Amino acid sequence: MSLYAKRGVSAQKEEVHAAVRNLDAGLFPNAFCKVYPDFLGLDDDFVNIMHADGAGTKSILAYLYWKETGDASVWKGIAKDAIVMNLDDLLCVGVHDHIVFNSTIDRNKHLIPGEVLELVISGSQELFDQLKSFGINIHYLGGETADVGDVVRTIAVNGTMTCRWPKDRIISNERIKAGDVIVGFASFGQSSYESTYNSGIGSNGLTSARHDVLAKYYGENFRESFDNGLDDSVVYIGKHRLTDRLDFQSASSKQITTIGQLLLSPTRTYAPVLKGLLEQHFDQIHGLIHCSGGGQTKCMKYLPSPGSKVSDGSRPSRHLCIIKDNLFEPPEIFRIIQQNSGSSNREMYEVFNMGCRLEIYCDASDADLMISAAEKFGIAAQVIGRVEEGDKKELRIILKDEEITYRS
Repeated sequence: MSLYAKRGVSAQKEEVHAAVRNLDAGLFPNAFCKVYPDFLGLDDDFVNIMHADGAGTKSILAYLYWKETGDASVWKGIAKDAIVMNLDDLLCVGVHDHIVFNSTIDRNKHLIPGEVLELVISGSQELFDQLKSFGINIHYLGGETADVGDVVRTIAVNGTMTCRWPKDRIISNERIKAGDVIVGFASFGQSSYESTYNSGIGSNGLTSARHDVLAKYYGENFRESFDNGLDDSVVYIGKHRLTDRLDFQSASSKQITTIGQLLLSPTRTYAPVLKGLLEQHFDQIHGLIHCSGGGQTKCMKYLPSPGSKVSDGSRPSRHLCIIKDNLFEPPEIFRIIQQNSGSSNREMYEVFNMGCRLEIYCDASDADLMISAAEKFGIAAQVIGRVEEGDKKELRIILKDEEITYRS
């Protein structure tokens, strides 16, 4: 059993998928988010999309960092995580404007004061203001803030996004086909709209990242920060404090930072890049995948299957196989996690994005267009792989000295 599973977390969310298997899959079953008829406006030319997500256990890291350093500004980053994890999922079905957001913040009032709530809420509005400057309008319609100390040990920051969208402007992933290339956008570095270096970790796999990297000190002094029913062998097994300084060479420059700042890098949004691509080059985009929960294996859930009817009436005759043989060199944060945990590459690529958090599927002739769009915003991009036909659905990740195969 993996360390991730021993901590009560599942990268593939098998039980969650089993629980919802009988629910309506929506109009486009292969789309990254569920897409439904326009129940709100009753217009056949529009659809409704509602998506819920959040910062996950990254909020526990923020709590530890705040308690240890006194730096309360870290809570603004958690607000951004909760928003971006919603927004970038919506981007993957083509939505990039006219969105409403509703937040849900559950806290233990004895540990989380009003100051923290104010920072989360103001941090949310600051991000919306920044996105508006790129023509991405998200309207903050309030939400629920509950004091539930019997349920939540510290704080949970989540949200829901909703929109009506033209039905003919949906990226359904049904157009992904053999012969497509996969353009990957880096999750790390510093884009033109980020103020500091981004480690690339996003908001997935933080349960493992926290326990693998941080030292027993945190379990001994902050028992509210973890499930006390876990075996001690998987609780804070690393060697670092959040304030440990790190000097390393990134792809572009030397970085001087701390373990805490790397782990808490706010999740990068690709909204400024994708807005332009979706408005100007919609037809060239065959599919979009946000490498969030499930890391580099996320793509397996959204490929058209043989015999499944897609919106144009066609039925794929064979399985699609994904080959990723030119992924980015994983940035420093993932090296640190693996060094502390001893996790295999198989587990690392299944839990974390490993430096690539967005995939665009397109014709090879359009790859340079996608790459150029990202690079204009200071985001590294490259062709990371391709789509082929095969006898079974599978993903092959080819590294310098190892090949990993995942099958669904």
